Amino acid sequence: MVFGRSSSRRPPVEPVTLKILVAGGFGVGKTTLVGAVSEIRPLRTEETLSEVGRPFDDTAGVENKTTTTVAMDFGRITLREDLVLYLFGTPGQDRFWFLWDELAQGALGAVVLADTRRLEESFAAVDYFERRGIPFTVAVNCFDGADRFRVESVRAALDLDPGVPLMMCDARERESVKEVLVAVVEHALARVDGQRRHATT
Repeated sequence: MVFGRSSSRRPPVEPVTLKILVAGGFGVGKTTLVGAVSEIRPLRTEETLSEVGRPFDDTAGVENKTTTTVAMDFGRITLREDLVLYLFGTPGQDRFWFLWDELAQGALGAVVLADTRRLEESFAAVDYFERRGIPFTVAVNCFDGADRFRVESVRAALDLDPGVPLMMCDARERESVKEVLVAVVEHALARVDGQRRHATT
């Protein structure tokens, strides 16, 4: 050490890690979203759609889809030097929903990804997080060629509480997905802060 000089080197910051779920119906773009934003090679558990599963997989509106997530997608993104998000994409088909409870353990919040061409595919995910009190943000994935609707119309169709954030996004675009994830974290942390204040009053 040289006397008379103060060291400008700061100790390394230990980042806070948060778990975020990416949920929604079959074919809404969950795997695409995780892949678009992950700074590591995403872990994917995709299998090819088969004739055996055809009676269970409703591909109406997503006829070009050839694979499906059977367990989860996993990715990671550093939002700030001190904040890292671990992303867990849930499977969309009904027969894999038993995995959701395990994936939801320890999650700060969730993204419910929606497709206006098949909006009914989002109802189960919205209901799941509402019943469990897990903060969530709805992100409408704007597919090419899909009709565009006003945010208020989508909110009414999904019967969302006024406090649930809803935004448009492109699951293929990194910056668009980052905006969604920031909204999820801010909404979830505000909920946690509000609960703490309520508990101390």
